[in-house]
Amino acid sequence: MSAYQSAPVSISRHGGESVLATNRVIRNTYMLLSMTLLFAAATAAVSVALRLPHPGLIVTLVGYFGLLYATTKLRNSGWGLVSVFALTGFMGYTLGPIIGHYLALPNGGQVVMMAMAGTAAIFLGLSGYALTTRKDFSFMGGFLAVGVLVAFLAGLGAIFFEIPALSLTVSAAFVLLMSGLILYETSNIIHGGETNYVMATVTLFVAIFNLFTSLLHLLGFMNSGD
Repeated sequence: MSAYQSAPVSISRHGGESVLATNRVIRNTYMLLSMTLLFAAATAAVSVALRLPHPGLIVTLVGYFGLLYATTKLRNSGWGLVSVFALTGFMGYTLGPIIGHYLALPNGGQVVMMAMAGTAAIFLGLSGYALTTRKDFSFMGGFLAVGVLVAFLAGLGAIFFEIPALSLTVSAAFVLLMSGLILYETSNIIHGGETNYVMATVTLFVAIFNLFTSLLHLLGFMNSGD
């Protein structure tokens, strides 16, 4: 009889620890994400104010993947936080010249604000849906990995071969892919697939960043068409 009495207690304890751990990852992720978004916004604002030039595609890719690699390696140490802010700050700096370009266009300020509002609405809506329903979106992992890789390569092709139509198609694809990534990563945290809040923050930040730049590109094109 003692075995039957101890089993429920053991299960309850492990379940409670699991829930607490998940809640802790969610809380730490959104706290760090908020801080990195503010930091990136500050670096972007400085970049716009000083009219800093864009570092170029090669420097951007090397800087991004280099800092992402460092963050992945340091994710379990205090230096991981330093690396996260270095990565998001660098991404904010590269975003500054892009925003500056759109601000210089007619109705550019409105386009930027619409892109920001759209990004916030999509992120909050999808995150809220995943947190509320607690549905498991892990099945999207393979599709998102392949989709992001294909879209990334197509984006490089659009840049090198200067194909505006392909560039717009890639931006539209990234809006859908990053929306899916937000659902996937939030679900991954909820169900214990992602237990490191540093990496969870990086994934969500990259999704928000690409979502914003893609919406900015699409809205800017529609504004120029007017």
